[in-house]
Amino acid sequence: MPAVSEDDRVLVAEYVLGLLPPAEHPRMAARLAAEPALRAEQRLWTLRLASLDREFVEASAPAAVMPRIEARLFGTSARTSFWDSLALWRGIAAGAVAVAVIAIGFNVLNPRPDPRQFAEQLVAALQDQGSGVSFVAVYDSATGSVRLTALTGAPVPEKDYELWAIQGGQTISMGVVPVDRKVDVKLPVTVAPGFGAGTVLAVTLEQKGGSPTGVAQGPIVAVGTATLI
Repeated sequence: MPAVSEDDRVLVAEYVLGLLPPAEHPRMAARLAAEPALRAEQRLWTLRLASLDREFVEASAPAAVMPRIEARLFGTSARTSFWDSLALWRGIAAGAVAVAVIAIGFNVLNPRPDPRQFAEQLVAALQDQGSGVSFVAVYDSATGSVRLTALTGAPVPEKDYELWAIQGGQTISMGVVPVDRKVDVKLPVTVAPGFGAGTVLAVTLEQKGGSPTGVAQGPIVAVGTATLI
């Protein structure tokens, strides 16, 4: 049986984890049907991931947790800013759960990481805000870039998705991003110094070419917080 290349090994793992972009999923399914070596790799990853079911059980957070989080974040003052919307911050809280799942997948995809490098990995799950659009963002400290992968969503005619970093109360554009392929986004000089765990990443739907004012004008479609894993 021919060996599976490293790139194909990662693609199969992403297929099993459900992380492939929608456009790539059917192509990989067709390859799996035609290539026995890839099917063997798929069985390997399925067995690896199945072991997680025996180690973790689903548990619901106590009902009092969300009110306490909201009280600590917002207090009793009114929230009037675009970025202070309740829906946005609830999406961030939900994103923390998704990051935990992605962290498990990242660990499986890299079974023997350098502990020092792994400890510095930043991941953000940008959760769907009722838009059908979601992303995973992984920070590469070697290049100073964020690898952004769309999990769900589709291009919108005459519109563009724009990525934003929220740091210290400031919202900074990181540029227009695609929703149908992976992209590496270089951190702007205005973002890089403060980028780290706790930085909020958000995607909005803007006019073609992005917001002309440097301020988000369209609706938030996905949001999440960078988390150290």
